[in-house]
Amino acid sequence: MELNIQSETNPDGIVIIEVAGELDLYTAPRLKEILLNALEGDTLKILVDMSGVHFIDSSALGVLIGGVKRLKPKGGKMVLVSVDENVNWIFQITGLNSVFDIFATREDALKKLAA
Repeated sequence: MELNIQSETNPDGIVIIEVAGELDLYTAPRLKEILLNALEGDTLKILVDMSGVHFIDSSALGVLIGGVKRLKPKGGKMVLVSVDENVNWIFQITGLNSVFDIFATREDALKKLAA
């Protein structure tokens, strides 16, 4: 399955990255590129909407962790939106559900970042 990624900055300065498809060894570099571009500026808040992601592997998890590591020293925050049971299970078994705030809707994630 092809990976589709769109990125935009909302009026509150939150970068929203919408991802659909499979996040794996072959597609994770595209996500990394988008994240790094967002982190080059003054971005402190990133929402990665993975509502359309139904598979994620360790290389993609590494990209997301790398984003958090770059944001944290600047006082930034990254939240995720994920609705797929299998993807959420991966976050649980790896313990990464304690690293990321994961929401079922974009609206809930935006509320968390706006607080």
